[in-house]
Amino acid sequence: MSLDRIKAGLRAQRIETPSWAYANSGTRFKVFPQPGVPRDPFEKVADAAVVHRLTGIAPTVSLHIPWDLVDDWTKLREFAQEQSVALGAINANVFQDEDYKLGSVTHPDPRVRRKATDHLLDCVDVMDATGSQDIKLWFSDGTNYPGQDDMRSRQDRLAEALAEVYRRLGGDQRMLLEYKLFEPAFYATDVPDWGTAYAHCLELGPKAQVVIDTGHHAPGTNIEFIVAFLLRQRKLGAFDFNSRFYADDDLMAGAADPFQLFRIMYEIVRGGALDPAYGITFMLDQCHNIEAKIPAILRSVLNIQEATAKALLVDRDVLGAAQQSGDVLAANAALMDAFNTDVRPMLAQLRADDGRDPDPIAAYHRSGYFERISADRTGGVQAGWGA
Repeated sequence: MSLDRIKAGLRAQRIETPSWAYANSGTRFKVFPQPGVPRDPFEKVADAAVVHRLTGIAPTVSLHIPWDLVDDWTKLREFAQEQSVALGAINANVFQDEDYKLGSVTHPDPRVRRKATDHLLDCVDVMDATGSQDIKLWFSDGTNYPGQDDMRSRQDRLAEALAEVYRRLGGDQRMLLEYKLFEPAFYATDVPDWGTAYAHCLELGPKAQVVIDTGHHAPGTNIEFIVAFLLRQRKLGAFDFNSRFYADDDLMAGAADPFQLFRIMYEIVRGGALDPAYGITFMLDQCHNIEAKIPAILRSVLNIQEATAKALLVDRDVLGAAQQSGDVLAANAALMDAFNTDVRPMLAQLRADDGRDPDPIAAYHRSGYFERISADRTGGVQAGWGA
């Protein structure tokens, strides 16, 4: 691929940042507050706008309901536009209410199921108000003990709720179904893997697609195979990018296994799915517990951009010829040559050519933004889990 085409692909790239990543978070044992953390969705959007101004490829911010509820959606939408960003996917929350201890849409009690489904429908109303095209669904539903509930009945209840929400979607809106191997359901999670999510989406129709969260798999899972399969079926709708050493660690993308991130992005490039027109939403889903919020999000965006640049550098003619001839080592070398290329100078020059600082993280630290928000955001309650 020519350098001009590589640069064009990188300029077209879009990565959505999550509102909750700018807020306080922590482990199961402790939430660690930081100075300058946003107190409301407007301040979260302002921080997301800083990330976009510095990188040029993060023009949207995901919202989480009810964490990001506001009285006037038009006001928030217009504020985002003033900041040169837009409101992105709407994430539903059916896992933090006391009623959901035994599940939400799969709960054995029809009252609880109705409450959970109504929340999902309310999220579609938020989509209408914000102009969002995606509702992202993740369910903590499942069981901890054999015999706790009937697994097939839970799948029936899940399908019923998904179908009701699907029927409510507008013509240009999508349902993105996320899966997770375990936690907090340790015996049987109701949407544990990509196959379950794919089967439900296939049953629902073309507006339902699968979300791949890179931290939601068993150790050793070949995520790039899942990417290739779902691309082939036109059922890959979005990513939640993070990184993990053990389970759903929600670390910065590319922090634990940058080679895996490269392999995933190569399948995206190989499938022609990097262009936003293809319809895949590349989102971050991270909780920065001990590291500074905005620099960590910047690092994640830049790590994905670097992996993408390396994926675009793969000589596909050389790779294809080696694959066709059965030259195992040459085929592997074609990937490794691209992965081992230092693309940082090229990306720095690309930013400079576009009128941006070549080093977004250094530019952030020089800007004084952290010092300003630390001084200004005093009083009130910092945003965090549940707010």
